[in-house]
Amino acid sequence: MLVPRIGWANGRVLVRGRGDGERLGAAELGGELGERATLVQFSSAFCAPCRATRRVLGEVAAMVAGVNCVDVDAEARLDLVRELGIRKTPTVLVLDADGRVVRRAAGLPRKADVIAALGEAV
Repeated sequence: MLVPRIGWANGRVLVRGRGDGERLGAAELGGELGERATLVQFSSAFCAPCRATRRVLGEVAAMVAGVNCVDVDAEARLDLVRELGIRKTPTVLVLDADGRVVRRAAGLPRKADVIAALGEAV
């Protein structure tokens, strides 16, 4: 059964289903989890929206104490991309302090939407 949640896709807010207890750790992501939350971006080398998304996530992480950003090269981690059903870049996952996925979205996010999504994680 899917529980509704709010995410963003191509700049628009939409309702999507929550993952069934998906949990990610530092070893899987190749970067440290934040004390309060983690913003995970799946990106690719030639993706212009990925660069803009990286900037937005970095700005939000700098504003909120205990939040870390981790960038995952989708091409280098095809195993994780397949396991999580990542279909396009950029895809952003918002993890809580325990590494559980609380929000998932594709496309270039607005800063306000990222901040709102962090509200559920912290």
